[in-house]
Amino acid sequence: METLTRRPIQLLKTLYEKGRFSSTCTLNVKQEELAKQLGISRQALNVHLRKLRNIGYIRTGRGFIDITEKGLNALGIFSSPAFIFLKVSPLKRIYAYEKIKELPVQGAFRIAGDVDALLIVEREKLDETLKRLSSIEGIQDTKSYVTIETIK
Repeated sequence: METLTRRPIQLLKTLYEKGRFSSTCTLNVKQEELAKQLGISRQALNVHLRKLRNIGYIRTGRGFIDITEKGLNALGIFSSPAFIFLKVSPLKRIYAYEKIKELPVQGAFRIAGDVDALLIVEREKLDETLKRLSSIEGIQDTKSYVTIETIK
């Protein structure tokens, strides 16, 4: 990991404090390759990308395209997550955690307290994730919570 001097750390801290968390979906692809996959010319792709960028649905840069939260919402994908708390058998923890790594989750954390793990999933994937969790040996209990709205 690169050591940062005072100014870059100050910049990161300011960006963090003034920014807001949002969900994005990032694609690392060259536009030429994407145009080929879509069966259109690179020029036509640029017209469509510019339109999507101007209305705030995507951000682009050299070698990447981000679908913004607004763009995800247009697709019916909302960033309000669901949380799943898990109780895991101590004898099966290693196995269960390896299987959890294969799930389509935004985040998975071992935690201390009354439960053993916390999963953060897209609301749309909650049901699928719960079904897959039910087939993992060692998962003793799940409790799910769905967010209603973002406060900050």
